[in-house]
Amino acid sequence: MTKLRIGLISVSDRAANGVYQDQGLPALEAWLQKALITPFEIKQRLVPDEQPIIEQALRELVDEHFCHLVLTTGGTGPARRDVTPDATLAVADREMPGFGEQMRQISLNFVPTAILSRQVAVIRKQSLIINLPGQPKSVQETLEGIKETEERKAVHGIFASVPYCIQLLEGPYIETDPQVIIAFRPKSAKRQTNSRT
Repeated sequence: MTKLRIGLISVSDRAANGVYQDQGLPALEAWLQKALITPFEIKQRLVPDEQPIIEQALRELVDEHFCHLVLTTGGTGPARRDVTPDATLAVADREMPGFGEQMRQISLNFVPTAILSRQVAVIRKQSLIINLPGQPKSVQETLEGIKETEERKAVHGIFASVPYCIQLLEGPYIETDPQVIIAFRPKSAKRQTNSRT
């Protein structure tokens, strides 16, 4: 059985230059450890806000390391140096616009400036690449969504759709911890599997 391979890229000039400690990669890895039941291995990259370097990292993770899923964090705003979406689109075979729409929808529950985000998701070969926000708290909200409260309706997190997308791309079957995120699939795509005890 193919082991799930996940690529993580943190895009930050200052973290890449050692001005401060990167928070993106540890936050992403911690969330995945918490959310996934399926065993996985991670490849990480910390890069500056330079489009050719981001493109190179994306190609390397997909083409050489055969990552089924690549998550980026940072560089998705309108500032001149925010070029992560541009790099992602440059290496894409197909765009998956629903992910970007849903990420902005989630973030709009917290800040009106969510509409300034240019996050995209694409397919390259048989890999799904998703641009996540730069802040660890926003990353978690985007992945998990918003739980129902008296004041607020539930909003689905984007990761609920990731396992089925990977399955459609002929990648490994991904199981999640339902306490964190429930992976949604049509009944016909579900398999009997072992879950955490």
